[in-house]
Amino acid sequence: MNHGDHGGHDGGHGMPMPSDGPTCSMNMLWNTQVEDTCIVFRSWHISSTTAFVFSCAVVVGLGVLYEWLRAAQRTLDRRIAATLSAQGKGKATATATGGSVSGRSTPEFESEEAGLLTGSLVPKARLGTPLPFSARLSRAALYGASVFLSFFLMLVFMTYNAYLILATVVGAALGHFIFSSHMDIDAVLSGGVDGKGMACH
Repeated sequence: MNHGDHGGHDGGHGMPMPSDGPTCSMNMLWNTQVEDTCIVFRSWHISSTTAFVFSCAVVVGLGVLYEWLRAAQRTLDRRIAATLSAQGKGKATATATGGSVSGRSTPEFESEEAGLLTGSLVPKARLGTPLPFSARLSRAALYGASVFLSFFLMLVFMTYNAYLILATVVGAALGHFIFSSHMDIDAVLSGGVDGKGMACH
């Protein structure tokens, strides 16, 4: 048997050799690499400096979009609360029925204590005002979108690329500057302001 011919046969029909096409460079340490950087998906492959600058601009835009989603959640909650309040629901209703502002009354406290002493399960009333299905659906959609985007930006952060990390932070800061131009002073002093950022939900 001619081993030379056999080797040529394997070379023609064996496992394909690695191609010289673009590859994703995976970095687990702080880096400033530009070309061959892949952002989250293999298809989001950076092949030039221009593409990298454009990608950084997209990441900044996603950071701004995340802050817009948070602002939209607050706006939607205020709109829903105003609608329910106009319908006579909420704080005024709780006060009229003898409950506290939190919606809890003395008998409820007594029932909880009785349950702890006897070891039996005692039904516990839900706090707050029941929301219509459409309001719950809208709030859930905005919340889901914000959670998805926050985790997506976390994955961008985990490229450990200094430029992409900077773009993420700049986007979040720019979005906060744009969509958080007003402050509820009373809420801040009472400690009722939502201080969650991109890393929290």
